[in-house]
Amino acid sequence: MNQRTTLILVALISLAILCISPYLGLANNTAEIQHHILTQLRIPRILFTFLAGSGLALCGMVFQAMFHNPLATPFTLGVASGASLGAAIYVYLGLSFSLLGIDGGAFAAFAGALIAISFVYAVSRYQNGFSPETLLLTGVAISFFFSSLILFTQYLSNLTDSFEIMRWLMGSLTTVGYDEVLQLLPFVTLCTGVILWLSRELNLLMAGDDIALSRGVPVHTIRYVLFIVTSLCVGAIVALCGPIGFVGMMVPHICRLFVGADHRWLIPTTLLFGGSFLIVCDTIARLIIAPADIPVGVITTLLGGPFFLWLLIKSRAKLA
Repeated sequence: MNQRTTLILVALISLAILCISPYLGLANNTAEIQHHILTQLRIPRILFTFLAGSGLALCGMVFQAMFHNPLATPFTLGVASGASLGAAIYVYLGLSFSLLGIDGGAFAAFAGALIAISFVYAVSRYQNGFSPETLLLTGVAISFFFSSLILFTQYLSNLTDSFEIMRWLMGSLTTVGYDEVLQLLPFVTLCTGVILWLSRELNLLMAGDDIALSRGVPVHTIRYVLFIVTSLCVGAIVALCGPIGFVGMMVPHICRLFVGADHRWLIPTTLLFGGSFLIVCDTIARLIIAPADIPVGVITTLLGGPFFLWLLIKSRAKLA
């Protein structure tokens, strides 16, 4: 099966998931109540989930290309923890503002994400290059440090703020109406547009910095641009629905098995598959103990833990 056929097939499957998912588990109520549930709860939630899954998957794909590391994601490198800390501090301080219709929590989360990835990048520049193991350990250390600050902030918060912070940490996709969809859409759209525009550069970065420089690619400038847009996207996703782990690790690897490593095909495939994958996970979380919801982060972590171990064993086997 060639790349074009695979992409079309993934698009059709994604469309089917988008159309079918809102109707799964729909209770037997009057037509008016069902219409309200579909238009105000299910459809906004499906769109919101698709955007979040697509953004996380694309950002994970970019991090793996930039760092030449199959384990590099916004979560293993501490970006999600930094974004969570920014959002937690925003809640704790009682701040409330919006800019261009975007909640201030998204900007606070973006600031935390940018601080985290800037620290990782600065350490890697200081060491003049990182091995995959050292880079991963640095990200884990940063993640633990920020997680401890989140717990400290939560301890100092009142009951309401503490519950709101806990909601982020568990990764909730519950939404009512289209406000969250409209807030997340510009971030994911900007991130997707920049990544598509730099698809050639990503291919060259995968081949190595020396080869990219020899082909006229301004490596450091490209990395800075990608750092900013991916941190902005992850920060917005974490601010609105919490740190949903492992999507950015699993989806790009699965998509590479389908279409290969050429980012001209990998980017749209990852975008479609990432959104559909998170919708499936959220549907399972919504139905498994219905009418109660399991946080979707629990489902993705259950799937991602074994996947992470498999990748780690596979990477070490290649190095050996």
